Amino acid sequence: MKGLIAKKTGMTQVFDENGDLTPVTVIRVEPNTVVALKTKEKFGYDAVVLGLDDLKPAKVSKPYAGSFPENVTPKRNVKEFRDFEAEVAVGDTVGIELFDGVRYVDVTAVSKGKGTQGVVKRWGFGGGRASHGSKFHREPGSTGQCTSPGRSFKNVKMPGRMGRERVTVQNLRVIKVDPELGVVMVCGSVPGVKDCTLIIKSAVKKEF
Repeated sequence: MKGLIAKKTGMTQVFDENGDLTPVTVIRVEPNTVVALKTKEKFGYDAVVLGLDDLKPAKVSKPYAGSFPENVTPKRNVKEFRDFEAEVAVGDTVGIELFDGVRYVDVTAVSKGKGTQGVVKRWGFGGGRASHGSKFHREPGSTGQCTSPGRSFKNVKMPGRMGRERVTVQNLRVIKVDPELGVVMVCGSVPGVKDCTLIIKSAVKKEF
């Protein structure tokens, strides 16, 4: 598997050789530092730990700094990737060149927070008639029973907090990889707000 820690930049559009326009989401890939290596003999599986964004020394506690090698500056974002395909060593940097030839990717990030929402927006309920006097427009309706057990069951779709959840969007088609700008352009929606940190990996359900 190929994967890196990256950041969402925004959206733009590109034109192909036939002049067709394709809207794309721009993902900025900065060099990731190899923080640690995990082997099957010691941990039971093979993995590579990558880090991104240096932390100021004043903001690093001694226990957290002790988890990094001496030649690696403590990082703000740390992520473990199992079965990493590239051969790397502790202290090396891995960049956008990792995605050369990759056709589809999976992107994981924390989605935008929408606050407290009703059942129409949160769950897509149809609601009632919009005409005057119907007295039933956007309410959730009955949620339980008046007799035994006399309560609402778990997982009943009701109003509540929406968004701000870990989301993975799979099989995003890679339109362009620009090593000079350090960006990957994918066709499709990417979760998260602008400049959020995300995980970009080679797709697990499609060939790449």
